[in-house]
Amino acid sequence: MDRTGILVIDKPTGITSHGVVKLVKMKTGARKVGHMGTLDPLATGVLPLCMDRATKAARFLDGGVKEYSVRVRLGVETDTYDAEGKVVARADYTSVDEENLKKTASRFEGRIKQVPPMFSAVKKGGVPLYKLARKGITIEREPKEVDVVSIEVTKVDLPFFELLIVCSKGTYVRSICHDIGRQLGCGAHMVALRRVRSGQFTLDDSIGLEGNGKMMVDSIKTMEDVFQGLPEVPISKAKCLKASGDCSFDKPLHRGGTIRNGTLVRFTDFGKIVAIGVYNGPRSFKIEKVFS
Repeated sequence: MDRTGILVIDKPTGITSHGVVKLVKMKTGARKVGHMGTLDPLATGVLPLCMDRATKAARFLDGGVKEYSVRVRLGVETDTYDAEGKVVARADYTSVDEENLKKTASRFEGRIKQVPPMFSAVKKGGVPLYKLARKGITIEREPKEVDVVSIEVTKVDLPFFELLIVCSKGTYVRSICHDIGRQLGCGAHMVALRRVRSGQFTLDDSIGLEGNGKMMVDSIKTMEDVFQGLPEVPISKAKCLKASGDCSFDKPLHRGGTIRNGTLVRFTDFGKIVAIGVYNGPRSFKIEKVFS
């Protein structure tokens, strides 16, 4: 049976994102399942899964901002920058106060450059960095730019404090925790991380892994629900299947004049999504993905 749509899982700690995929696939009987935005085993929270034909839509849904609730410990650094790593340094944190902490955290707001941690899936010469790190090898890594939309200190109970971070895809939150500790002069590492939002998906949309197959299937968001925010362009499925790439039509498919050129649109056949594309004018479109 077709399970096409998006299932949002509230991932528990102690399981990999791939482990979640395997379990959901088994429980729901879906043919294909893929996750959007990896969460480490330590992390919990929003993990959107693309089910069956929705796996073709992942690239249109995974670009939104992420929001994380993070708990950090001052005075201790680890090699992984989180609680699962080996302690590599300890320092006195008693000179740090709430005002100093908030001021330091605020420096990481905006467009910043991050050096990926050695314990990460980033590849160098085709080899994931974490495999080198496990052998005790450290190499130079190229910094990359990420956007930290906002960072707020929400609780202080030294040596612990908590952050609420809204950031772009690809941001290493544990690196932010590590770097805050470095700037404070006492070190720090991430103790816990919970993703509360991934793009349009929030914890309110999620279901726990303890749910049975029927509960999960009933919680799947349809493609129509997920893409309802995109402008709608009616087209027959047969016509859409014949079209590919840049295409033009004899008659205007959209007459409203409210869609700007370059806007992502949903092509529908009697209300059902058949494709995602880019609007280039009433008669001209670029078909990005057809859901056959």
